[in-house]
This record gives sequence, structure tokens and C-alpha cells, in this order.
Amino acid sequence: VQLVESGGGSVQAGGTLRLSCVDSGYTFSSLCIGWFRQAPGKEREGIAAIDSDGAVDYKDSVKGRFTISRDNAKNTVYLQMNSLKPEDTATYYCTGTLAVRRTISLAETAYDYWGQGTQVTVSS
Repeated sequence: VQLVESGGGSVQAGGTLRLSCVDSGYTFSSLCIGWFRQAPGKEREGIAAIDSDGAVDYKDSVKGRFTISRDNAKNTVYLQMNSLKPEDTATYYCTGTLAVRRTISLAETAYDYWGQGTQVTVSS
């Protein structure tokens, strides 16, 4: 499993970005993929995840604004981010696990593979 994020950038408040996470391996369809973010001086937090069946979960602070989806034919998970706020500024990480769980986890310890991160900056 090798995860690579892209799509970060700088936008004004209210703008949109779409992040992509591509896996170059052969087990992508079996992966539960999560998106985490870390702002300067803060802990890394899980914000969205999608499992191999397409079930999703979101952190409350992004519900209704962010949408996670996957395209197994392209080995890609997307994070559509709308109505961006300055507090969304952070480095965003894609992460994955092959572990099968009853419920989707947004805990950092639930994931085994991590991308290098992509920066998102939202200006007011």
C-alpha cells in the first residue's frame, strides 16, 4: 500500500477544493481509507473515512461540507471540501487500513498506512 495525496492549495473562505488519494497497490478495494488533518500546534484529527463497502463517517465539524467518496477502478479516494473556513487550514493526510471492523473509525490508531500529506490553506 502506497498512498499519495494531491489537490491541496490556497483558497478563500467559502471556496472549494477536492483532495485525491491514490494507492499504487493491488489491495485498494479492500482498504478502509481515512482523511486526517493537522493544523499547526494541534493534534492530528480524523475527519472522514470510507470503508470497502462504501459506508462513510465524518467528524461533526465537517459534516454537511465535506464528502468522501471512492472510485475503485481508479484506486482513488476523494475528499470534496465545500464552504471552506479558515479553521480548515491544515496539512491533510490520507490513511488506510486493511483491518476489518464493525464500525468505521476516525482514530489515528486504527490506521496503518499514511501518505505524505497535502497542505490546505483557507484565507479569510
